[in-house]
Amino acid sequence: MTTTLYIQNLKCNGCANTITTKVSDLANVSGVMVDVENDSVTFDYQDDLALHEVKETLKANGYPEVGEKNPFGTKAKSFVSCAIGRMN
Repeated sequence: MTTTLYIQNLKCNGCANTITTKVSDLANVSGVMVDVENDSVTFDYQDDLALHEVKETLKANGYPEVGEKNPFGTKAKSFVSCAIGRMN
């Protein structure tokens, strides 16, 4: 199945690089594409568990879905993830 998630705190290609790397590393997930202009990530997944893991991975790295809580700590995580993505 293919889905698109709209996420918060996506600012640049550094963020996109981190998201692509982290989500692509998950089992049963493939074809990860990040659209910085539309604050979205599109990917193929095998089952509901894989979809849940993608959402949790995004959240853990500072990119929660639109509509979820986005406290300062989450925003700070996204800045760190962004910086790591720029270095890679």
